[in-house]
Amino acid sequence: MGPTQTFLSRTCLIPQLTMPPRVAFVTGAAQGIGEAIALRLASDSEDICIVILDVPEKELQMDSVVKKIQEKGKKAFYVAGDVSVEEQVKNAVDRCVEVFGGLDIMVANAGIPLFKSFIDCTAEDFHRVLNVNLLGVVFCYQYAAKQMIKQGRGGRIIGACSGAGKQGVFDMAFYSASKAGVRGLTQSVALELRPHNITVNAYAPGVILTAMSTHPDDDKHGGPGSVAKMAAKLPADTPAAEPEVIAEMVAYLVSPKAYFTTGQTICVNGGRYCD
Repeated sequence: MGPTQTFLSRTCLIPQLTMPPRVAFVTGAAQGIGEAIALRLASDSEDICIVILDVPEKELQMDSVVKKIQEKGKKAFYVAGDVSVEEQVKNAVDRCVEVFGGLDIMVANAGIPLFKSFIDCTAEDFHRVLNVNLLGVVFCYQYAAKQMIKQGRGGRIIGACSGAGKQGVFDMAFYSASKAGVRGLTQSVALELRPHNITVNAYAPGVILTAMSTHPDDDKHGGPGSVAKMAAKLPADTPAAEPEVIAEMVAYLVSPKAYFTTGQTICVNGGRYCD
């Protein structure tokens, strides 16, 4: 056996180092933007495991999303829970770590709308919207951060803001307030977690064609999203897009290439609002 052959045979004995799969957790993922994000992350070539969470009444939808992820060759399961209940978020993160061994990506996407005149809004409306849209993000950020710090390998935390969180929207005062809170929260948490190599960012969608923004009467008023635009006093030609455009932004923010981007709330809105 010649020297070259000997060298080649010896290299076969060197163990190949492989990275463990990253683990992603996506809330509000039974449909819409959350589903698009979960499926987009599952489409990447990297080895990744995905946990999705949504409210119990959407279990059939969550099961369908999990099956779609598994069809892409990735491991996944769902947890039924309410992000506005701290214990349920903690238990869901614990379950994620128990099954997949860790947590590397948290996407706090869950949110609810409220189209209602400020004059007519009640304290009950306020608490319902703020509990899901802001307090739910707080819980997701906190328990993800605790786990990521414990692991010591950094991480990516992403929150759902909105164009309404940067510029108030007509008849959406409480919703706008909740999303503005996400923006401020994201900036502060990013500063605190930077020493741990954890980036914290948010996305601020414009009109995205999901169940939240579509209406049975859309066809009578100019097409998909037209009723929601009218309700928010937006021009009829306001750009609209599919949830996949948000999923692409999230895919970038959780990638290694985005290590230098943190504390940002990025508009994805077709130019409706610029900052």
